[in-house]
Amino acid sequence: MKISTKGRYALRIVIDLSEHQGDKTYIAMKDIAQRQGLSLKYLEKILPQLVKGDIIEGVHGKGGGYKLLRKPAQYTVGEILRLTEGELAPVTCLEADAETCPRREQCKTYKLWVGLYELINNYFDSITIADLMDCSNVKTELLSDGFEDFARL
Repeated sequence: MKISTKGRYALRIVIDLSEHQGDKTYIAMKDIAQRQGLSLKYLEKILPQLVKGDIIEGVHGKGGGYKLLRKPAQYTVGEILRLTEGELAPVTCLEADAETCPRREQCKTYKLWVGLYELINNYFDSITIADLMDCSNVKTELLSDGFEDFARL
């Protein structure tokens, strides 16, 4: 699994909105682009997806822009990545719409992939945008604990 620029930039956008919303009701796309060093064209692809996913609200016209719908602590990294990346499954047989593999019962690696899938989702769901705003709160211990559990599969 590889997180694309769309997923990484979506996280940066939500963090930027969190850090700069303050007194302003809406933040202009050009301001986000400038602060984050991102092209307006790319933001034009990502922002509507965040609006459609009920992550942010967007208003067009004078005084318009974007704002968060919730507090930073109420957004998880997992929520945003699943919206922009789709499922975070490491192999296709774990995707929700995948057909059941005829070899699943005999597959020696199935539990390995399930364990990794659970690790990925649990880790990303345990980190909020508020945590990312305060880098010292990003949880790395879950990974080391999870790998020990993962190794026991």
